[in-house]
Amino acid sequence: MRTEKLYENDCYLREFTATVLECIPCEHSDGMRYGIVLDRTAFFPEGGGQMADIGNLGKAAVLDVQIQNDEIYHYVDCALEVGSEVAGVLNWEQRLRNMQNHTGEHLISGIVYAQFGYDNVGFHLGKDGVTVDFSGILTDAELDFVEYIANRVAALDAPVTISYPTPEEAAVLDYRSKLDIVDNLRIVTIEGWDCCACCAPHVATTGAIGMIKILDSENWKGGVRVHMLCGLDALDDYRKRITNTMRISNLLSVPQLETATAVERQLRAMQAEREEQAKLRHALLDCRIAALQTTVGNLVIFDELLDPTSLRNLVNAGVELAGGVCAAFFGNDTDGYRYIIGSKTVALRNWAKAFNTALSGKGGGSDQMIQGIVTASRSQIEVYLT
Repeated sequence: MRTEKLYENDCYLREFTATVLECIPCEHSDGMRYGIVLDRTAFFPEGGGQMADIGNLGKAAVLDVQIQNDEIYHYVDCALEVGSEVAGVLNWEQRLRNMQNHTGEHLISGIVYAQFGYDNVGFHLGKDGVTVDFSGILTDAELDFVEYIANRVAALDAPVTISYPTPEEAAVLDYRSKLDIVDNLRIVTIEGWDCCACCAPHVATTGAIGMIKILDSENWKGGVRVHMLCGLDALDDYRKRITNTMRISNLLSVPQLETATAVERQLRAMQAEREEQAKLRHALLDCRIAALQTTVGNLVIFDELLDPTSLRNLVNAGVELAGGVCAAFFGNDTDGYRYIIGSKTVALRNWAKAFNTALSGKGGGSDQMIQGIVTASRSQIEVYLT
């Protein structure tokens, strides 16, 4: 590889100068891109589950950084002259957030490994947050414990150091690693809490991680997948959650810490209301059925109070009394009418074609029952069916 990786030894390097070694044009769905190879870089390329840094190289915006064919390519939006010197500037906000999240993940994984013996078998740090996969099941209580310890360690401001042990030193070093790395082994150590092989930038002390928050978890391939956020990303998430809690608090007129109890109370009241409404609809259906009269022609019913299931039951009762069809409608002239139509004497599948054409509708079903919607007015419906 021709590019010196400045980010490996100085994770806080925000600006640098470098020489352009190569500029390759390449097409992209968003327009032309150019792959830039530099003699050195502070931009971390996508890898190890972490997204790439972004920023600028001179006048060019760095949109992505990838390692391909043992080269680091900076994908930018305009060409840079080969041999020229350019100033590189990282988007420091993104880099800092990535370092906070990645170092926080190391701390969580180190605690899980030490306390429960589970390995970190999967990691992803992207725009939507951090996911970590562990090789064993962790209960909510155990995850709460891990989160609490991690935040205590963050408050202790323990050093986070980078080292490059020799193969002989690595052979006797107890460290976590998903890969069997021999050459250029890079170890990230959180003093007293974790030791892990990793290529990504990290904060210098655990205090710089900020808050560490496990959001939720799910069983995953015999283990558990944990969703978490750290630092500024965790703060942003907290602000969104507190805003939602405040809205619920205001809507229910209860203190913020009592919103869950208030929502549960509302849900119970709504369930009781639904049960009461079901009883009333059943009683109303009985009244509607009792009011039906035998006819040699069609029975036409407009009803806004019955739900679709009750309306279907009403049609089922009506087909026994109608010489033609029993047609029930609910809706209005503005939005249209949904219909359920049944018959024992009319083959409704063919009948529906003329009905829908005449009343600007669509729908279908069987010869015994059809359903759909028409946009005609109530008076037009009644004229057609009577």
